[in-house]
Amino acid sequence: MSVPMVFKLLLVSLFIGASFNLASYAVHFFAAPAAAAWRFGIAALLLLILLFAKERMNTEALRRNWRMFVLLGVVGVFGFNILFFEGMKSTSPLNGALIMATNPLVSALLARVILRDRVSLRQGTGIVFSLLGVLLVITQGSWQVIGSLSFSAGDLLLLGGNLCWALYGVLGRGFIRGSSSLATTAYTMTIGAVCLMLFAVGSTGPLPLSSIPWSAWGALAFMAVFASVLGYLWWNRGIAELGISRTAIFFNLVPLVTMLISLLSGTPVTAVQVLGTLLVILGVAVASLPSRKKRPRGAVTLSGGRSS
Repeated sequence: MSVPMVFKLLLVSLFIGASFNLASYAVHFFAAPAAAAWRFGIAALLLLILLFAKERMNTEALRRNWRMFVLLGVVGVFGFNILFFEGMKSTSPLNGALIMATNPLVSALLARVILRDRVSLRQGTGIVFSLLGVLLVITQGSWQVIGSLSFSAGDLLLLGGNLCWALYGVLGRGFIRGSSSLATTAYTMTIGAVCLMLFAVGSTGPLPLSSIPWSAWGALAFMAVFASVLGYLWWNRGIAELGISRTAIFFNLVPLVTMLISLLSGTPVTAVQVLGTLLVILGVAVASLPSRKKRPRGAVTLSGGRSS
């Protein structure tokens, strides 16, 4: 495991964890659709520039996969971010991070249903721990909340956004053919950004654009450049170098980052949220650890040789 890549993945965890706090701040000044449109409009433009520089737009990938690109852009970019920004208006950054921290586990369940991937006992155990953690947080540790179904509207919106993002990953892995990860992301993000812009037309925010402080614009710019562009590129590079299981472990740090930022900003963190955070991290860690299978002597390795 190279030190530079470990450092980049740690930064990705920091970027994603900070996004929940920054989104919660930005929606005080922007309408939720406008905040999402600005963030992904900037990110899509940067990714298209990168795609042109590296692959000359890869129009063959667009020709072969344009229908799936449209679906992924609508579900995974437009749907996810409308639900994300709307949800962050009425829930805490830590709750949002905890709910999204179960995404690898939700993705495993969807992959089992859609792609017929096998869910191992370890993954199933992790799913149980993580969902218990999320349930503990969104019910505030009270079974009466479950009985009255008085969940926070923001929590429920984040759960919907989590499902959209999981579908984005599973459908992209299962049905995209002949496309690089950069091309897939650039085109789906562009389609989603266009949908967000159209949806944002006519939306009225708390303040006119001329009165929005530079700090709010900076929050959106940070999310666009660091969480949406650099975060994605470094994450996928980590998967290429380290494998998906070892890379996914870094996602477990996201709720911790969000909780630390909340504490530093003066936002109170309850004991229930701390316990829920620990359960989510435990569940995702258990599900992410690779199984240790004993390889028989003489087995063919990935490089084509034989193990000794």
